[in-house]
Amino acid sequence: MTETTTLQSPMPGVFYRRPNPDEDIFAEVGDTVDVGDVVGLVGVMKNFHEIKAEQPGEITEFFVENEVEVEAGQDLVEIEATSSSP
Repeated sequence: MTETTTLQSPMPGVFYRRPNPDEDIFAEVGDTVDVGDVVGLVGVMKNFHEIKAEQPGEITEFFVENEVEVEAGQDLVEIEATSSSP
Protein backbone atom coordinates (compact mmCIF):
# COMPACT_ATOMS: atom_id res chain seq x y z
CA MET A 1 0.00 0.00 0.00
CA THR A 2 1.32 3.41 -0.96
CA GLU A 3 0.99 6.29 1.46
CA THR A 4 0.83 9.83 0.09
CA THR A 5 0.87 13.21 1.76
CA THR A 6 -0.59 16.32 0.22
CA LEU A 7 0.97 19.61 1.26
CA GLN A 8 -1.46 22.51 1.43
CA SER A 9 -1.13 26.26 1.44
CA PRO A 10 -1.17 27.62 5.00
CA MET A 11 -2.49 31.00 3.81
CA PRO A 12 -3.74 32.81 0.74
CA GLY A 13 -0.95 34.19 -1.43
CA VAL A 14 1.16 33.32 -4.46
CA PHE A 15 2.86 29.93 -4.82
CA TYR A 16 6.48 30.02 -5.94
CA ARG A 17 8.45 26.97 -7.06
CA ARG A 18 11.81 28.79 -7.00
CA PRO A 19 13.45 31.04 -4.40
CA ASN A 20 13.80 33.88 -6.93
CA PRO A 21 13.53 34.28 -10.71
CA ASP A 22 17.27 33.75 -11.25
CA GLU A 23 17.51 30.43 -9.38
CA ASP A 24 16.46 26.87 -10.14
CA ILE A 25 13.18 25.47 -8.88
CA PHE A 26 13.19 23.78 -5.47
CA ALA A 27 11.98 20.40 -6.75
CA GLU A 28 10.34 18.66 -9.70
CA VAL A 29 7.98 15.73 -10.11
CA GLY A 30 10.08 12.59 -9.59
CA ASP A 31 12.52 14.21 -7.17
CA THR A 32 13.16 12.53 -3.84
CA VAL A 33 12.77 14.71 -0.75
CA ASP A 34 13.50 14.32 2.96
CA VAL A 35 11.56 15.70 5.90
CA GLY A 36 12.10 19.45 6.03
CA ASP A 37 13.16 19.91 2.40
CA VAL A 38 11.62 23.06 0.90
CA VAL A 39 9.47 22.31 -2.15
CA GLY A 40 7.95 25.77 -2.60
CA LEU A 41 7.03 29.10 -1.03
CA VAL A 42 3.76 30.92 -0.45
CA GLY A 43 4.27 34.66 -0.54
CA VAL A 44 2.00 37.43 0.63
CA MET A 45 3.03 41.09 0.86
CA LYS A 46 6.76 40.27 0.53
CA ASN A 47 6.61 37.72 3.36
CA PHE A 48 7.28 34.10 2.43
CA HIS A 49 6.28 30.86 4.12
CA GLU A 50 8.31 27.78 3.20
CA ILE A 51 6.37 24.69 2.15
CA LYS A 52 8.39 21.76 3.49
CA ALA A 53 8.16 18.01 3.00
CA GLU A 54 6.57 16.34 6.02
CA GLN A 55 7.80 12.85 5.15
CA PRO A 56 10.58 11.36 3.03
CA GLY A 57 9.42 10.35 -0.41
CA GLU A 58 9.03 11.19 -4.06
CA ILE A 59 7.14 14.17 -5.43
CA THR A 60 4.38 12.75 -7.61
CA GLU A 61 2.46 15.90 -8.50
CA PHE A 62 2.35 19.68 -8.28
CA PHE A 63 -1.26 20.85 -8.26
CA VAL A 64 -0.27 24.49 -8.82
CA GLU A 65 2.05 26.11 -11.35
CA ASN A 66 4.74 28.65 -10.45
CA GLU A 67 3.53 32.16 -9.52
CA VAL A 68 -0.16 31.25 -9.27
CA GLU A 69 -2.45 32.68 -6.60
CA VAL A 70 -3.59 30.12 -4.03
CA GLU A 71 -6.12 30.02 -1.19
CA ALA A 72 -5.55 28.80 2.36
CA GLY A 73 -5.92 25.03 2.46
CA GLN A 74 -5.43 24.60 -1.30
CA ASP A 75 -3.51 21.47 -2.34
CA LEU A 76 -0.02 22.29 -3.62
CA VAL A 77 2.17 19.19 -3.76
CA GLU A 78 1.71 15.43 -3.41
CA ILE A 79 4.51 13.26 -1.99
CA GLU A 80 4.50 9.47 -2.08
CA ALA A 81 6.16 7.97 0.99
CA THR A 82 9.47 6.20 0.62
CA SER A 83 9.08 2.55 1.54
CA SER A 84 10.79 1.80 4.84
CA SER A 85 10.56 -1.97 4.47
CA PRO A 86 13.05 -4.05 2.45
